[in-house]
Amino acid sequence: MKVKYFNDTDTAHIEMLDKEVFETRQISENIYIDIDEKGNLVSMTVEHAKESAALWEFSYEEVQKKIA
Repeated sequence: MKVKYFNDTDTAHIEMLDKEVFETRQISENIYIDIDEKGNLVSMTVEHAKESAALWEFSYEEVQKKIA
């Protein structure tokens, strides 16, 4: 996964897969997703990211499956 933030436009681009984009869909006024030909999420673009997605703070955590 790659996250790019463009300060000049306050836009975040989150790339999940390194695949060719088949279609871009608008989810809301500021959020767009790109999907591949099988409908898998390739990437997401968030416009006005600091305001609409609180991008001023970013963290990543991988959670392990609990073994009983």
